[in-house]
Amino acid sequence: MAESEMSVRSCRELWTILLGRSALREPAQIEAELDRHWNRLHQGLSYYKPPSSSSADKVKENKDVAQPLKDFGLRISKLLGLDEQQSVQLLQCYLQEDYRGTRDSLKVVLKDERQSQALLLKIADYYYNERMCLLRCVLLLLTYFQDERHPYRAEYSNCVNKLEKDLVSNYQSQFEKLFKAEAPTWETHGNLMTERQVSLWFLQCLREQALLLEIIFLYYAYFEMSPADLLSFTKMFKEQGFGLRQTNRHLVNKSMDALVDRIGYLSSLILVEGMDIDFLQKCALEDCTEQHQFSSAPDVIKEMDQLLLTFGDIPHHAPVLLAWVLLRHTLRPDETSPVIRKIGNTALQLGVFKYISTMLKGLGSSGNNCTASTAKMCVYGLLSFVITSFEEESLQCSHLIDAACEVLSAPSLAEVFWEMKPNMGLGMILDSAVGMFPHKIGPLLQLLTALLSNKSTVKKVYNFLDKMSFYTQVYKHKPNDIISKDDETLWRRQTPKLLYPLGAGQTNLWMPQGVLGQVMIGGEQGYVVRWDYSYSSWTLFTCEVEMLLHVVSTADVLAHCARVKPILDLVHKIISTDWTVSDCLLPLTSRIYMLLQRLTSVINPPVDVIASCVNCLSVLAARMPGKVWSSLHHTGFLPFASNPLTNMAQCVSAEGMKAGNYGNLLVQIEQPRGEYAVTIAFLRLITTLVKGQLGSTQNKGLIPCVLLVLKEMLPTYHKWRYNTYGVRERIGCLILELIHAILNLSPEGEDQGSTPTLQSLCIYSLANTEAGQAVVNIMGVGVDTIDVVLAAQPSSCGSEGPGQILIQTVKLAFSVTNNVIRLKPPSDVVSPLEQALTQHGGHGNNLIVVLAKYIYHKHDPALPRLAIQLLKRLAMVAPMSVYACLGSDAAAIRDAFLTRLQSKTEDMRIKVMILEFLTVAVETQPGLIELFLNLEVKDGTEGSKEFLLGEWSCLHVVLDLIDSKQQGKYWCPPLLHRAALAFLLALWQDRRDSAISVLRKKERFWENLTTPLFGTLTPPSDTTEPCVLETCAFVMKIIGLEIYYVVSGSLEQSLKDGLQKFANARRYEYWSQYVKSLVCHVAEMEEEGICYFPETQMLISAWRMLLILSTSHSEVMQLTEDSTKLKLFMDVLDGTKASLTTPTSVPCLRLGSMMATLLLILLKQWKSVVATAPDILSPLSLILESVLQADQQMMERTKAKIFSALISVLQIQGGDISQLPQLLLSVCETVKDEALVLIDNTRHMRQAGEPLVEDEDSMETDSPRSQQKDQRDGVCVLALHLAKELCRTDEDGEHWVSVMRKVPVLPSVLSAVELSLRSKHNLYFTEAALHLLLTLARTPQGAAAVAGAGVIQTICLPLLSVYEVSPNGTSQGFSRKSQDSACWPGVYRLCMSLMESLLKTLRYNFINEALDFVGVHQERILQCLNAVRTVQSLACLDEADHTVGFLLQLSSFCKEWQFHLPKLLRDVQVNLCYLCQTCTYLLHSKKMLHHYLQAKNGEALPPGHLPRTQRPPQTPSKEAAGGGEREEAEQKALMAVQCSLLKILSKTLATLQHFTPDCCQILLDQSMDLAEYRTLFVLSFTTPAFDPDVAPSFGTLLATINVALSMLSEMEKKKEPVSLSIVSLASSEEIQALKSLLMFTMENCFYVLISQAVRCLKDSSILPRDKQRLKQELSSELSTLLSSLSRHFRRGSPSSPASGILPSTQSKPPTPGSKASHEGQEPFIQLVQAFVRLVQR
Repeated sequence: MAESEMSVRSCRELWTILLGRSALREPAQIEAELDRHWNRLHQGLSYYKPPSSSSADKVKENKDVAQPLKDFGLRISKLLGLDEQQSVQLLQCYLQEDYRGTRDSLKVVLKDERQSQALLLKIADYYYNERMCLLRCVLLLLTYFQDERHPYRAEYSNCVNKLEKDLVSNYQSQFEKLFKAEAPTWETHGNLMTERQVSLWFLQCLREQALLLEIIFLYYAYFEMSPADLLSFTKMFKEQGFGLRQTNRHLVNKSMDALVDRIGYLSSLILVEGMDIDFLQKCALEDCTEQHQFSSAPDVIKEMDQLLLTFGDIPHHAPVLLAWVLLRHTLRPDETSPVIRKIGNTALQLGVFKYISTMLKGLGSSGNNCTASTAKMCVYGLLSFVITSFEEESLQCSHLIDAACEVLSAPSLAEVFWEMKPNMGLGMILDSAVGMFPHKIGPLLQLLTALLSNKSTVKKVYNFLDKMSFYTQVYKHKPNDIISKDDETLWRRQTPKLLYPLGAGQTNLWMPQGVLGQVMIGGEQGYVVRWDYSYSSWTLFTCEVEMLLHVVSTADVLAHCARVKPILDLVHKIISTDWTVSDCLLPLTSRIYMLLQRLTSVINPPVDVIASCVNCLSVLAARMPGKVWSSLHHTGFLPFASNPLTNMAQCVSAEGMKAGNYGNLLVQIEQPRGEYAVTIAFLRLITTLVKGQLGSTQNKGLIPCVLLVLKEMLPTYHKWRYNTYGVRERIGCLILELIHAILNLSPEGEDQGSTPTLQSLCIYSLANTEAGQAVVNIMGVGVDTIDVVLAAQPSSCGSEGPGQILIQTVKLAFSVTNNVIRLKPPSDVVSPLEQALTQHGGHGNNLIVVLAKYIYHKHDPALPRLAIQLLKRLAMVAPMSVYACLGSDAAAIRDAFLTRLQSKTEDMRIKVMILEFLTVAVETQPGLIELFLNLEVKDGTEGSKEFLLGEWSCLHVVLDLIDSKQQGKYWCPPLLHRAALAFLLALWQDRRDSAISVLRKKERFWENLTTPLFGTLTPPSDTTEPCVLETCAFVMKIIGLEIYYVVSGSLEQSLKDGLQKFANARRYEYWSQYVKSLVCHVAEMEEEGICYFPETQMLISAWRMLLILSTSHSEVMQLTEDSTKLKLFMDVLDGTKASLTTPTSVPCLRLGSMMATLLLILLKQWKSVVATAPDILSPLSLILESVLQADQQMMERTKAKIFSALISVLQIQGGDISQLPQLLLSVCETVKDEALVLIDNTRHMRQAGEPLVEDEDSMETDSPRSQQKDQRDGVCVLALHLAKELCRTDEDGEHWVSVMRKVPVLPSVLSAVELSLRSKHNLYFTEAALHLLLTLARTPQGAAAVAGAGVIQTICLPLLSVYEVSPNGTSQGFSRKSQDSACWPGVYRLCMSLMESLLKTLRYNFINEALDFVGVHQERILQCLNAVRTVQSLACLDEADHTVGFLLQLSSFCKEWQFHLPKLLRDVQVNLCYLCQTCTYLLHSKKMLHHYLQAKNGEALPPGHLPRTQRPPQTPSKEAAGGGEREEAEQKALMAVQCSLLKILSKTLATLQHFTPDCCQILLDQSMDLAEYRTLFVLSFTTPAFDPDVAPSFGTLLATINVALSMLSEMEKKKEPVSLSIVSLASSEEIQALKSLLMFTMENCFYVLISQAVRCLKDSSILPRDKQRLKQELSSELSTLLSSLSRHFRRGSPSSPASGILPSTQSKPPTPGSKASHEGQEPFIQLVQAFVRLVQR
């Protein structure tokens, strides 16, 4: 950017730096600045040279400056009469600091005559300001170079020593030049020098004179003035008439009077200071007057005498004359000639003491307080010497006391005074005031009030008044009870006397008998008697207040008020200086309330006394708000509500509110008079009460007071009448301070009810009434008005000038508005306040522009900062474009923002705020952020856009700030670095691709960005700079986002290198350790609370994001070593443990929850690492213990995470665990409690009539739920799953049994399951519970416990409500859903499995229950067996599989079944045979099955079996790849269905085997009862059909064997094309299992076939012809099969796993469990061979 840092510092910048308001705050930096510029300070205004031809030539020769700027520089030189080179320099400084346009607009301005003239005049203002700032720098040095408390004292002092030499002579000659200067005219300075410009020039001239004199005065306060210098100054001031005889005095107008007076005051002070009265007094006391410099300068003295005799016509002469009289009187007492007397009289005639008090007030009220206090020191010396030297009577006593009070108000002088001897100097004034006390209360109390400066002086004043020894009274006539001496000089009391006419029992003073009184003045006019009587003035003051209360409605009230006001002022000053004395003043302070009540209700109330009362109460309220409020409440002074406040509308309408005595006083007296002492005191009092954090009831009582301010004062105060300048600004400031205090009340102080609170009232009023508009108007004052007010102040250092108050008011308005928007309850309607803030006004006068333009304000850095903060808030919440509001000013304002952001000396907090504003704008203000990013499109090929940074892009600054070489420099502190990174993060989060693409490519960008991650942070126990934590968090997040969004192949190489370096430098371990220690630190510190918790949370969250990313992007992130992963995992575990096992505070729990999530993800992703980890269960069990005891609400999610983690660990690590009993106990407790809660909630919902039954396909996760959510990852569900895992681990069941005895888990779980089934609700819970029961049912103990707990009652009947049986027996009730997702049919399948498992384990003990179950669900069972023919979805097949499995177990108990349910048994047998036929058919014709799957399901690929992993993006995509993948997936799906069908088939045959006679028995036992067994298969040998009308036959069984054999041989052939063979799709274990399954199927099939055939052959009802046919068919078919089989076995094939996949049934042929020996045949083949031989016989 253009000339961003210039070689020449402007004076204003130098002044800002010296004040310590810039980024340069180190003493060494200040010293360097002073060294560079001391010469400029030394030259003063003569630094600015007049024009010269040589300078003009140099400008013309300068090649570095553009021609238009040179030409304009020459015009400046002409207008200002300034050296040409300096004019160009001035122009450059102005453009850098104050120009309010863009660089482009400047070219237009310079060409256009009218615009360039306006610019010239602005530069003239800027030049005048520069000259003032130059002098202010010197003034600043002189003010503080001996102040020990100032941080830069040493640096200032060195510079002053350098300047000291001829500073004064320089400045003196400049002063002369100024007051003799001829006014410029249009002839000399060009036609822009109009009358107005001349007037401005002269005003500047006066200001400079005043500043020069101020510098000279301060200089002589520290350095001695020689007599010759005094003479020359006296002559100069006489010539200039102490400012009144200016060369251009015809130009003086009324507004300049204050300046002219100031010049006069300073002139006379310089002369008095030059006479060195302090030293003179010292010499006089020590009798060595010859040491004084004037004793050796008789010539000067003579000349001075002559000069001063001509003085006397101007008030400013008075102090000079008085000082000179003292000097002459002391040095040459013998020569007290008439000259001296004459000069002294002139001084008194000029009213020297009155002048002194006026002068000190004039100096003190405005400007640099150091000057005022130095003046007081100077006058103090003068006064104390005057009083010591001359008779008091000869001086003007009343004015003398006023002057003394003004002087003593300087803080340091009060202490000096108390250390002095009482009869010296001003002590004598105090004596005389005591002499008239208490006849005249005022003078003494005025003096003592002035003498209070700190706690030590308070004690002195209190004791002084506590022990008075004289009581002065005035009598018109001599009283009767007095005995007097003859000469009437001494009186004596004859009788004791009460001094106040108050009632008995009240505080009073009692003067005893015999007291002597000295008559000071006696005669006709009356007597003044001083009684020799000791008393405490504090008692007297109490009596005075009591007296006022008595006479309040009489004519004496004003006289008494005049006596009481000084008392109240003294009390106010005492308690505000030292609170500890307040107890002693209780008699006075407690009467203030009554005083307030009485005085405010009289007809013409004494306003000043009331204001004093309220001021006292404000100080008391700061310490005891409750007490003050309760006492004030009863006085009727404050506004109050006559009926109770109920709602906001009533409050805002002020219905039933009374204004109180104060409100009446404001309207009737203060507003008409234009004096507002009570109002100012009232506002301070209310603010103090609000800040006192009263309880909510008192705050409610304050509502009427605040409402009065919001309704009656804030909207109209600027229209009131004012007598004094500056009061309006002060009232505005106080009103906003009150509102600010209310908005900053902490919410605890406010109870949240329906009735309005103070805060909600304020927010509502400001948002919706004209109070808000008033605040908007204050903010709209604008930067120009503030600059004008500041410029009009005499000196800019004063903290109390009108400019400072205006700035403070605007700042408060910003803050208040910001808080109102922040705290306002959200609503759909835009409030009037928000409208006013965001409306587009015509002519660019909307508020947004005004706010943005505060960036041009340079005096107080907080003003632009707060303006930007408000802009930031508006950008966040208001639905508007800031960019559009800025209109044509947008670019210029952007430049101003960036200029301040780039400046090395700018205050850091403004820079941070600008960056924060831009960070918010990234998300909410697209137009504005584009303006600031200022990206330019690079001219490249069409279509591909490449961006470059424009000249005015904020990214330049941001890149500078993150540059690792800049870190630690003064212009880049950590906070600023953090703000820059926050901005970058916002760009990444908002995916600003254009900006990101530019940044990525920047050289060293990634290196600079990642630098913070390589630093070493201080351990958390030390005070860590919180922003450093945030800095690192932002960097981690940016890296994380980059890795996440950018394909790993396209990542910048520098970022990859950085990550490699990160891994190599063991930074993963470092950060893991650091994050762990942070979490542990938060856990330890939780009692005290940790101050930087948000930053800690942010860092932990960012680290968590990086780790989660590393699980999926480990290659890019270089996190591949298992040892590192293990270390990281264990750190996370330790951190989780630390945060969740401490006594819980909210921060700990929040961190614990975050860490638990991370732990869970790492457990799932890093299984191999976790498997090798040391004991993980112990810490997890500890965490679980702690979490289960914590507060329910907060821990719900965390509990779920810990349960889930435990499940994962058990699944990964398994094995026997030592914590099992304890863990089981905790988990079972949880399961029991959660189940009971679930029961309550489900019942409650059923009663409330909420729809409980969901449609099967609605998938429960979407339906709205009550407070107890039944979620897949809910605590209850996870606890059940964990219990299941633990039971699985506890194989022998010993722990489980003991826990069951202690905790009634099963009853509560079963009750909950029953209720859930009935209401068809809580799907996930039900499913998890059944899984748990299933696991238990596998051991005898567990099965017995489950059965004993009444599982059949729980499940049998309620299960009916889970499914619907279709009336016509079709299969529409069967879901086509994939079996992975939870659903009610799944619950049914689980119940079936549970029954199977229980029956298998408990055998006869469970047979009755099993038969009940079959009986109840027979329809569904039969439908299910039928359904396989029509629905081949995996879910349906799964249900068939479970059903047949259960029937297989039940088939072992044929006789019982036959006895209880004969019909059902027959139906089942028939259906099973049909099922066998269906399965065989489907397995036989693959193509048909494939077609069915596509046609029926509409989804050939059940989604559960799709490959989840994505293709690596690097592989080039082939045309065929997509098609091949699809085909492969279809094959997999087909294979899954085939496997399912095979399982069903094998179990069906195993079951049928129980329904057919035992082979051995039927072959060997001739007398067997065949009627017991029905014929299952028809005598037919056709291949199975897919038609339900074709009955299952022997052909079916033979086909089954054939299919199995062909599948077996298919698996053996491995020479098929790889893509479609089963072998390629399944793993070797799966193939092995399949082979075994096929063998098992064949085995059972042969068995059933043989058994059924023998049954037929023996059956007499069958015709011999059919028997013959059977024999023939079987012998031929079986022979063929046998030859195939033997061929197959010779190749080597596994034996049947009859014991493997399916449980062995009792009547199975004996099959060896080992592999088949190749020598001998498979036993079942031998059986078949035997059978074939039998048939062939």
